[in-house]
Amino acid sequence: MREYISVHIGQAGVQMGNSCWEFETGGGKHVPRAIFIDLEPTVVDEIRNGHYRQLYHPEQLISGKEDAANNYARGHYTIGTAIVESVLDRMRKMADRCTGLQGFLIFHSFGGGTGSASLLMERLSVDYGKKSKLWSPTTPS
Repeated sequence: MREYISVHIGQAGVQMGNSCWEFETGGGKHVPRAIFIDLEPTVVDEIRNGHYRQLYHPEQLISGKEDAANNYARGHYTIGTAIVESVLDRMRKMADRCTGLQGFLIFHSFGGGTGSASLLMERLSVDYGKKSKLWSPTTPS
């Protein structure tokens, strides 16, 4: 069986992912193989406390304590590095439960500017170099 892990990064990625999984799992009987990540907790907390919170395991919702203030260096080299290990650990656990992991579906925004998505992609390339990584970036309006 071909399996993918959906990775939703930043405010745009998290909001896109929540909307997609809301439609995909309308019956509430399927737990998405997805992980939601944001440096700032507000958007992830909306999922934790929202109508569809039962769809996700709490370990799938990862947030930091502060945002990078649209500063790439802060998100990529300081704040992002504090959260990336817990994200990769959670992704390893999800990958271990897959019988035929094919790769990752990555949702994020080009306009975020915090560098956390690029940091995670660098680490994914090192840890899962042969697995496919399908990016689905969005641009702000």
